[in-house]
Amino acid sequence: MVEDSTPILVGVGQFTQRTAQEAKYEESLDPIAMLEKATRMAAADAGAGEALMQAADTIAVVRFIADSSETRSLTARAYPNPPRSLAKRIDAKPRTEIYTAAGGNTPQMLVSLMAERIANGEVEVAILTGAEYLASLMGGMKRGVKYEWHEDAGGEPIEIGDSRRGVNDYENAYGLSFPVNTYPLFENGLRAKAGRSVKEQMALIGKLFSPFTKLASENPGSWFPTFRTPEEIATPGEKNRFVGFPYTKYMCSVIEVDQAATVIMTSVGKARALGIPEGKWVYLHGCADATDIWNVSERINFHSSPAIRMMGQKALTMAGKTLADMTYIDLYSCFSSAVEIGAAELGLSLDDPRGLTITGGLPYFGGAGNNYVMHSIATMVEKLRAKPGAFGLLTGNGMYVTKHAIGIYSTTPTHGKWTRENPKTYQKALDAMERPRVVTEMKGEGKVETYTVVTDRKGQRFGIIVGRDAADARFLAKVEDEALIARMFEEEMLGRPVSVAHTGGLNIATFA
Repeated sequence: MVEDSTPILVGVGQFTQRTAQEAKYEESLDPIAMLEKATRMAAADAGAGEALMQAADTIAVVRFIADSSETRSLTARAYPNPPRSLAKRIDAKPRTEIYTAAGGNTPQMLVSLMAERIANGEVEVAILTGAEYLASLMGGMKRGVKYEWHEDAGGEPIEIGDSRRGVNDYENAYGLSFPVNTYPLFENGLRAKAGRSVKEQMALIGKLFSPFTKLASENPGSWFPTFRTPEEIATPGEKNRFVGFPYTKYMCSVIEVDQAATVIMTSVGKARALGIPEGKWVYLHGCADATDIWNVSERINFHSSPAIRMMGQKALTMAGKTLADMTYIDLYSCFSSAVEIGAAELGLSLDDPRGLTITGGLPYFGGAGNNYVMHSIATMVEKLRAKPGAFGLLTGNGMYVTKHAIGIYSTTPTHGKWTRENPKTYQKALDAMERPRVVTEMKGEGKVETYTVVTDRKGQRFGIIVGRDAADARFLAKVEDEALIARMFEEEMLGRPVSVAHTGGLNIATFA
């Protein structure tokens, strides 16, 4: 007999709003209406409808990208208390209102936290939800649409999660606050470790992501439901320009989407009281949260993630399972380097026959900002219900391979009192890892550790180099000379000697 306090997922809802794609911006739902729609879908999915929503004592909303960007000038906090704004629309009266920190790890972090609170009797029913609406917001703003999207519902939500800036001032000066500028550094770091050429690495990415596009093309919720061949993904062209070398447009997550998803959790005892059938119940068997060395410039290298390795071990041990027991897998996929690193640290092959996504991935299903993983959790619930007894594993990733979360799910009940290890106990070892010394003012000779070239829609571009000096200290530098930038596309840069001068507050690199 399963204990009444055991936490379960009972309802899921997700939808993709097409108004921006159809240029019908005036018809776009406001973000709270998007949360409401996904939440009503989740309550109906559970079979308890209004009663389930009104029983919610906790509402947690994943931070909107418009409230979390460090690099854009958007209207922030148009909704000072999104959980209460949602509660008003669904006639709920939660005693706990939560708004998360930014990060793609936060939906799974929320599930793990709510599972613990439910098991401890602190929460009865939790609504976990999020919506990203940049397609309508940005597209409408460009066309002069005046959105009346604001509401102060009163009160202040509890903010949870690690809300530190994703980059320090030094990294920000070199453009590392943009994910599309930073993840290519990991891609070339992986290439360096494997000894591949640029062409070989791009072919690998195309081969990795083509099956993602196939799944996205079959998913009715996908933002880009288009199958692409490996060659189409990997070949630069007019429609597939370089964005952050070696990434082309078809390799990158797109954040301007309109997508929302909700997961509703409760206990076994409460589910029975509400009449939610057991066929709807999904259990969280394993979970973990971990953070890599926070600043990218201080990482031990650009091809690994000790945090992913650690949390994978912890979650599988908690579940009493191995990777071979997993039927479904969804690795966070904002960029291919995130998938490659995640797979390597968990012990998965990139061509695993089970596949590495269940949605189509962020570049193709949709880069729903901080809330993508709510969609992968909802999809996992649906797949596991359709195949009772199967297990599924998914991961979340925030910032720049920085913040991580993992969940292992099944319709198979867990045994005994549900407990998890406090993430702080194993985070200590990760925080104590030795890291390279960083020099901010570099003058003299060094060599390239990894690099990228950033290109915008207007063709303007600059190079970013992560290097090591003669004493093996790490430095960041820009390449601004157009002739040198052109060579960075054509010649191998990894391990190349560079000369660096510190001028105008920046390290500027040149090479022979």
